[in-house]
Amino acid sequence: MSNKVEKKVESLMEEILTDSDFELVDVEYVKERDWYLRIFVDKVGGIDLDDCKILSEKLGEILDKENVIDGAYILEMSSPGLDRVLKKDKDFVREAGKKIDVTFYAPVDGKKNLTGVLEYRDKDFLKLADFDPLPREKVAQVRLHIDF
Repeated sequence: MSNKVEKKVESLMEEILTDSDFELVDVEYVKERDWYLRIFVDKVGGIDLDDCKILSEKLGEILDKENVIDGAYILEMSSPGLDRVLKKDKDFVREAGKKIDVTFYAPVDGKKNLTGVLEYRDKDFLKLADFDPLPREKVAQVRLHIDF
């Protein structure tokens, strides 16, 4: 069910963002204590609270009108943050040359996590500078790295 909702909301958000400088980064529909519909958007220079408010209101009206989600949920519209998750092909193209954190499903060469500079991702592998290519099926998550 959550995947179906995510796909529908992603489609609706893409329509809302057509001809704008906003980019849809991710959609999550998850059950925690309550159901949460989280929309992550970005634009060059970042987004602010007014952007989130306007986009949230537009999406909320459509979701209510089309009755996309049965039952109660909490709608959250936000920036993906500095340590954004990389999921889509365009994320990996845009962030090539930047330092990333990779988390594996199970340890690879005795490590559950790895940090390195992203070279590329193709259909089979994730390649970091100074490391052998990593099989994508072993990669659980990729995030931008933040140096403190």
